[in-house]
Amino acid sequence: MAINTKIWMTGSLDWFGYIGNEEMFLGHRSFPNPPEEGDTWTNEVGDMFRITNGEIEHIGKTDPPKKYWE
Repeated sequence: MAINTKIWMTGSLDWFGYIGNEEMFLGHRSFPNPPEEGDTWTNEVGDMFRITNGEIEHIGKTDPPKKYWE
């Protein structure tokens, strides 16, 4: 299934996309590649996303994942 949300990757390998009319940071290594229907993930700042019906949805915010090497 194709993803209908406009997404792009920057030169620093960060993924961004338009959720509605808002540009949002989708993640770095946390972004599923390739993105597929039903994928869920939490980016480095705690935003949670899900792919439903070919669209990336922002489903909420949580505490950012802990980094154990810092």
